[in-house]
Amino acid sequence: MHFTSEPDSCMVSKSTVQVEVVYAMPDEQYRECITVPEGSTARCVVESSTVLAKLKQVDMSQIKIGIYGRLITLDTVMQDGDRLEVYRPLRADPKTVRRMLAKQGKSMGKSR
Repeated sequence: MHFTSEPDSCMVSKSTVQVEVVYAMPDEQYRECITVPEGSTARCVVESSTVLAKLKQVDMSQIKIGIYGRLITLDTVMQDGDRLEVYRPLRADPKTVRRMLAKQGKSMGKSR
């Protein structure tokens, strides 16, 4: 399943900014391009998008977000062209998994 709002539907004026909201799951991805008033925070962008309605597993009280892989807070002011990434919770801590695999003589990635 792939949810997308066409980028052509995002219209930009002097008092608005265009932001892309993305959320990825193992078997599907969500992507929406929205236009919000200039000075809008990340919280406003998430709440203005359809991510909360379409993806019930997104919990605003536990949400982790970023812009191009850099963690930000909900009060971060969005800039035109930002890609707001909504991160899903990890199933396991990567450091713990690496330690467990190392004890077994295995690695997380492909062998070189």
